[in-house]
Amino acid sequence: MPAHRIIAADALAAPRPFRAFAVRSDEPRHAWDARAPYARLHVVRTCFVDAAARAALVAAGYARVDIAETFAVDYAATTWAELAGLAPTVPDLPGQVARALQATGVLGDAPAAYDRSVATRVDWLASRGAGFHNDVGRHWSRCLFWILALDVDDVEFVVPHAGVRVALAPGELVVFDQTMAHGLCRPRDAGVAKAESFAEGDAGRQLFLTGEIEIDDAQWAALGSPRQPVEAHAALGALDLMVAQFDDRSGAVQRPAALKDGMKRSTCHVDEALR
Repeated sequence: MPAHRIIAADALAAPRPFRAFAVRSDEPRHAWDARAPYARLHVVRTCFVDAAARAALVAAGYARVDIAETFAVDYAATTWAELAGLAPTVPDLPGQVARALQATGVLGDAPAAYDRSVATRVDWLASRGAGFHNDVGRHWSRCLFWILALDVDDVEFVVPHAGVRVALAPGELVVFDQTMAHGLCRPRDAGVAKAESFAEGDAGRQLFLTGEIEIDDAQWAALGSPRQPVEAHAALGALDLMVAQFDDRSGAVQRPAALKDGMKRSTCHVDEALR
């Protein structure tokens, strides 16, 4: 297995009047429950993409996206077959990614679970820095995200409410809970996302491969983030990450007092017929 670091993401700082975070869903089957954020971030050091393959992937990826503006983030769909054609010196690229994900243990020990997860989707993800935001719509509240760094330099992955700052290097694969606010910052900016720090030509851009890891209810429980009725999270003073808005520079939650009624059945995010 490749080298693997686990970074604690459980020292969460919620804004008043809240004392915790939780994420609800806009899926009918999860309308009345929520889960706490996953309390770890995984960084797996890989070495299966050689320099020539990385250069070919980077050139192809940037050609598919538009990140001319600072803080621009753009996705482009790709396939493992396309990626294999671009990087023929990398044997079984999806299998290599799956084994890196297996090192995290988020889907248990069985290799097949990671193979299936990787096969479902892979995208290019390009950015020019990234202001703080989260990803919670559609099915994403039941997923973790992974990113494999292809082109990064002098950049940190930051989760401000968990106090996490991780310097990124090419070849590193990061698994994280995207329902928490996250962004890309320069180390010199001390955890603040500054668009002006990413304005300088090619040096300001980043490229990743990315995908989703779908987690079922039993697996969330095993990871320490079980789905529970919204009333249980209301009793903990939880802020609903489905409705939170973040300042893109600092990550501060905007107008938190206006969100105080989020953990109620009357404020679910799905069709009125379910209420």
